[in-house]
Amino acid sequence: MIARPSATEEERAAAAAELRRQPRDASATRVRNRDSVDGRPRGHLRKFGMSRVRLRELAHDGALPGVRKSSW
Repeated sequence: MIARPSATEEERAAAAAELRRQPRDASATRVRNRDSVDGRPRGHLRKFGMSRVRLRELAHDGALPGVRKSSW
């Protein structure tokens, strides 16, 4: 809305005011996927909701049904 060339100044001002009213952490670019157990931000596997380190530990313990270590 703000970047649209055909928008009027009033529309741009209203859109900017609406963005200022929202909390800073509401932006999708600030959201970071984290491990649900320990909060690790990197190596996150979306399918399981945890980091690769935690997935490996739980898979070795047999705590994840249907997950096996592959070998070839």
